[in-house]
Amino acid sequence: MGGMKRKSHIGIAVCHLDLANTGEIQLLPAGKFRAMDNRPGGIDAWRVDADIAARVIAREAGRVSDFVIDYNHQTIYSRENGQPAPAAGWFRRMEWREGRGLFAVDVRWTDKAATAITSGEFRYISPVFWFSTDTGEVTQIFNAALTNNPALDGMQEVATLVAAHFDLSPEPEDEDAMNEKLLKLLDLKKGADDEAAIAACAALIQRAEAAEAKAAEANTQVAVLTAQLPDAKPDPAKYVPLDVVKPLQEQVAALTAQVNGARVTGLIATAMASGKLLPAMEPWARELGGKDVTALENYLASAVPVAALTGTQTGGKAPGEEGVAALSAEEHQVCATLGMTPETFLAAKAKK
Repeated sequence: MGGMKRKSHIGIAVCHLDLANTGEIQLLPAGKFRAMDNRPGGIDAWRVDADIAARVIAREAGRVSDFVIDYNHQTIYSRENGQPAPAAGWFRRMEWREGRGLFAVDVRWTDKAATAITSGEFRYISPVFWFSTDTGEVTQIFNAALTNNPALDGMQEVATLVAAHFDLSPEPEDEDAMNEKLLKLLDLKKGADDEAAIAACAALIQRAEAAEAKAAEANTQVAVLTAQLPDAKPDPAKYVPLDVVKPLQEQVAALTAQVNGARVTGLIATAMASGKLLPAMEPWARELGGKDVTALENYLASAVPVAALTGTQTGGKAPGEEGVAALSAEEHQVCATLGMTPETFLAAKAKK
């Protein structure tokens, strides 16, 4: 409930590898690796092994669209320079080769790119990937590019443009502001802890249950009185004490709405604090909770809390120093269902 901030734990990096004009390309080398310009900063090295690669591959198992291979990372630079970002090739499947690294194994080059590779116009593959700034473990492949840039030249600029492209910031705002509405709804003072909020919610629920009990008692009394009437079917509008039941029903409805609103606000606050919900997803979550709070609870229960991956990016800082967010497992499922690419999804989310 306080003003604690969360720092991102996912970074972006580019790594250049020798290119062969075949149907497969090496995306990442096996084991620990660093750039020629001493990146990543703050950790020993980037790292990928069989287990890490298996998670990366499994993450993309439900992917509908192919990974794009562009020229010199123009997919990222296009917003800045206004130039088109034509594809040099595409791939979908990745495999781990023990002792060698992670490979794309079904690369389909365009005719133009194949000619450029054969003639030696391009010599390197430069994959863009997300990684944990705590452990250096690679977490996701973003795309790849044909390039002749050595080592990691321009890496900082690429990372900065990725953050700008998807309009993500390195860390969320102070959560005090986020909880103001919840505190007001629960009649709590600023700085109240989670236990106080839970107690306030419990009190609201008790009031609602008491109102429902009164309504049930009134309905029972109506049933008893109706049973005592003559055989002729009574007119319920004349014999049911509506002046008692209706106000109670209205009170129950109001209290139920109030309790549900408090539950939704509390669920959203907790989910955003734990990294299960992006700030940009708050309006959607609030709308869902207003219609069906159980559906919201079920979604959040299955959501995977990935600290920076679900909330933040470098915001213009160098990779490896601040994290860069990417799609969560649930968002990847949305992309798969709608046939959207992660780039399209993140760009649409950035415009909200």
